[in-house]
Amino acid sequence: MVGSVNKVILLGNLGRDPDIRSMQSGSKMASFSIATSKRWKDKNTQEQKEKTSWHNIVVFGDGLVDIVEKYVKKGSKIYVEGELQTRKWQDQDGNDKYTTEVVLQGYNSNLTLLDSRNNTQQQQVENQSDMGNDQQIENNSSSQSSDSDDSDEDIPF
Repeated sequence: MVGSVNKVILLGNLGRDPDIRSMQSGSKMASFSIATSKRWKDKNTQEQKEKTSWHNIVVFGDGLVDIVEKYVKKGSKIYVEGELQTRKWQDQDGNDKYTTEVVLQGYNSNLTLLDSRNNTQQQQVENQSDMGNDQQIENNSSSQSSDSDDSDEDIPF
């Protein structure tokens, strides 16, 4: 029997631009929050209801953080796979506080951009060798027919 599994899968939209920070070690990290929504019809009133949940996401690894910094913005639709972690910290008054986050780090993480290039108006990554083999990122461009000569191919990560 397998010991345990810690895996979170989310598909949602960013509520704000990612916050990119440098750690004391010199490597970078990104943090942002994703909104997910569920909708249902109330059985009594037949009214459409909606509930939105917010999830804190933290990304480690310079290659993946660079992609987040360049391509992920407020409103971006993304798919993430990571690990759920709770950390303890103290506020200014010395009170213990706890924060639960989805952490993308190492082999078991995935970040997929679901917006097309035309919608996000971003440029292609110039140097894809910055990413480690332990992280995946894809851009699934929407397949829309267009009269222009522009190619709507995926960004090659």
